[in-house]
Amino acid sequence: MITKIWSITKKELKSYYNSPIAYIIAVVFLVFMSLWLFIIQQFFIRNVADLRNYFMVIPNVFIFLIPAITMRSWAEEKKLGTEELLLTLPLKEYQVVVGKFLAALILLLTAIILTLPVPLSLNGFGNFEWGQIIGQYLGVIFFGGACIAIGLFVSSLSMNQIVSFIFCTFALFLVIVINVVPQTIQLPDFIANILNNISLGYHFDSLSKGLLDSRDILYFILVCIFFLYLNTKVLIFKKWK
Repeated sequence: MITKIWSITKKELKSYYNSPIAYIIAVVFLVFMSLWLFIIQQFFIRNVADLRNYFMVIPNVFIFLIPAITMRSWAEEKKLGTEELLLTLPLKEYQVVVGKFLAALILLLTAIILTLPVPLSLNGFGNFEWGQIIGQYLGVIFFGGACIAIGLFVSSLSMNQIVSFIFCTFALFLVIVINVVPQTIQLPDFIANILNNISLGYHFDSLSKGLLDSRDILYFILVCIFFLYLNTKVLIFKKWK
């Protein structure tokens, strides 16, 4: 099982790195995050020894970054006419889905790792709490995994990459910022709690501070499992159709 999943992962990674998209995503992400910290947030002028403002912008960035990673996952298969071939291989549908998920996650991890020189180089100026920074990076990974699972599901329903990108951007925007609604509109407490609990942004808030709450981590894991399961069901439906 693991061998089959890894074969799909390697196939997807080759597809990513044989095209400009992987390098564009990594460069754009790194440049934007650096500009955000040094120019917009003015790290040296604020004279605060933490990177919370560096990580708090991640949800807004991922609204556009994750669709760029996942938009081609299934839409490209349809474009090239390889989706049916892929579904006829001696592989379980969930193995294909997990393989694509791992490839997209590895690509995202590569972009995240490229930001490590930022805290390393600034440590002499800020004397950071490295436990907090490690917690913040882990939070970004869990958050990114949940976003990727949603993006793959949207891509499996889309006919082409542009449609996939647009709908995934809208879906992520909705599930990330929906917790803002109770802050701007007076709602009954139980409705406000529901909106908060289904919001990716709400659960990322404490993780962006380096606080690893097991409830937030479990939430992101369940989101991953749920949308990967839906993605698998979409493939099964297409296969039988």
